[in-house]
Formats: sequence, structure tokens, C-alpha cells
Amino acid sequence: MDASHTRARRPLAALVAPFCALALVTGCAGAVSSDAGERTTARAERLTAPKSGGDLQSDYLKVIKDVLPSVVQIQGRNDLGSGVVYDGQGHIVTNAHVVGAQKTFKVTTANSEDVLSARLVSSYPEQDLAVIKLDNVPRGLKAASFGDSAKVEVGQIVLAMGSPLGLSSSVTQGIVSATGRTVTEGSSGGGTGATIGNMVQTSAAINPGNSGGALVNLNGQVIGIPTLAATDPDLGGSAAPGIGFAIPGTMVKTIADQIVKDGKVTDSGRAALGITGRTVVDDQYRAAGVAVVQVKSGGAADKAGIQPGDIIVGLGDTTVTTITSLSETLASERPGEKTTVTFTRNGDRKKADVTLGEQ
Repeated sequence: MDASHTRARRPLAALVAPFCALALVTGCAGAVSSDAGERTTARAERLTAPKSGGDLQSDYLKVIKDVLPSVVQIQGRNDLGSGVVYDGQGHIVTNAHVVGAQKTFKVTTANSEDVLSARLVSSYPEQDLAVIKLDNVPRGLKAASFGDSAKVEVGQIVLAMGSPLGLSSSVTQGIVSATGRTVTEGSSGGGTGATIGNMVQTSAAINPGNSGGALVNLNGQVIGIPTLAATDPDLGGSAAPGIGFAIPGTMVKTIADQIVKDGKVTDSGRAALGITGRTVVDDQYRAAGVAVVQVKSGGAADKAGIQPGDIIVGLGDTTVTTITSLSETLASERPGEKTTVTFTRNGDRKKADVTLGEQ
């Protein structure tokens, strides 16, 4: 997991400006009538005063009332997860690891105990996203509203909605802890092994069963699909409290729109070299690069002259030591971008300019 990709904080000047403006308004009070000055000061105080606990609770209750009906529980043959109603036609977006290899599912909505049947439209494990569709759309099914991931800010209050541990329609609260995280899933226990870029990190509790649910801002917009919880080796591999990750809402829409329209992903937006590789170690058994096992004909690596047997040790300015580090570096790139691949061939260090392809 690469935690180095974080969004820069808002410049300090932007934070200071409203207080400077307030000082100017109140400082000029003597130039107007006493009543006008008092009204101006009172208005400024109302604008800058933090919300009371009652106001914040009202916001929570409104968001839950608006969004929770759009979050469903998905039951497969063996696995349980969550999903978000995507449109009025009965499409539901969830994680690929929730659907697994199954084609049919049982779905329960938040405001009904009726079990609905659904079928897989398409799964895209590379981004750990999938879309299923209800066989019969119940009256009043409400689609969620998705927000712009580019507007997500660190410190923003968020609610996570889903079915943790089978407890349907559960809500937890936290903040956005970071943005721009690149995270690699495990491939055991039903994980896809996908490397996903630009994820939203949150302190809202993410537990088994939350996968595929909704991470929601206080405007009632889904800003992410909760997918992963960090694990701590010092805790025996159990979940690390308060460190969860969600696929950003904009990426969810990009993938889901294609699946709904075309039945599959036609433009992933994910960069690729077009190789099959494996991690190699040096004489001290330390990870030392990615050995190219196979090169896709006509792919980016093939066009750059990279061959089977070459060992990739760098991509752009980033050192590559494992297949995971290569995947994480590619996750931060876009198809069509030009970069440099550093590799060794028969012990000689070489470089090749490459135009990245699409996964």
C-alpha cells in the first residue's frame, strides 16, 4: 500500500481570508449607524459561528433519511455485501469482490424485508467494481446521487452506510482522512488483488459487509464506495481501527456508466505496459525488480522494445522492486502518457521511452 499520494492542503491564505474580511467589517462599524453596525456584526457572527450539536445532528438525520434507502444488502451464495442503487432501472453498483464468480443474487432494500432477485450485468475486477440489475424493480426505488471526487477534502465529515457483519442499514461516522491513496487488495479471501489509485481514506468504520456500500458527505452525495480496511500485522492481520478506503465516486460513475450502457468496460482509464511479470530477488533475497515473462504483441512494452527476460527496475522517477510496486506506479498514470522504463538485460542497465497503453 502506497500512502505517499496525498492531496495538498488548501493554502493558508485561503483559510485566513474570511477572518480578515470579518475584521474589516467590524472595524468599520463606527462609520455607520449603531443599529446598522450591530446588525452587521450579528450577521457576521452567525456566518462564522460553528454549528451546534443539534444542527449537526439534524444534518446527519437528513442525510440518512435521503441516502439510506438507496443502500441495499447483497447476498450471494456464500458472501454478504452491500450495494448502491445507481438508477431507476434497477442497476446497483457494488464491489467485484462482493459478486465474485456468481451470476445471481438476493437483494434486500433498506425499507423492505422483501427479498429481490438480481443478476450480474458485468464485473470489472481490475477496479474492484461491478454492476448487478434487479429482475423486477420495486415501486419507489430511489437512486443515489454521486458527488465530484475532485471536491472531496481532508477533514470533511462523512457517513459510511452498508451491512457490516450482516447488520443491514447500518451507519458509521468519521472524516476524510486523506485522498489520492493507492492501495493494493489482497487476493486471498475473495479479494481481487487489484491495485486501485486515487482512493479516499476515511476514519469511518469499514467492516466485512460494508464493501460496496456508500461513503456519503453531508450534502447527501455518494463520494465513494467503501472497499477495504487496512490490516495491521502487529494485530495478527486484523483490521486496523479507523483506516478504511473507498473507491472515489467519479471513478465509480465512469465504470458503472460504461457497464450500464455497453454491458462491459470499454474505456478503463487505467494505464498498462502490456506485460506479464513476476517479482525477482537479489543475492540477499531482497525484492529487486519485475522480470518480464510475457510481452503482449502490439502493447506498450512491445513497441518500446522490451523483451521477455528483461528485469524492470524503474518507471519514470519511481523505483520498481515488486510486481505490486509496478502496479501501484501504473495506477497513478494514464493511458497515452509518455514515460521511461528502466530495465536490465543480461546485466546491462538500459532505458526505453514508452507510451503507456490501456488495461
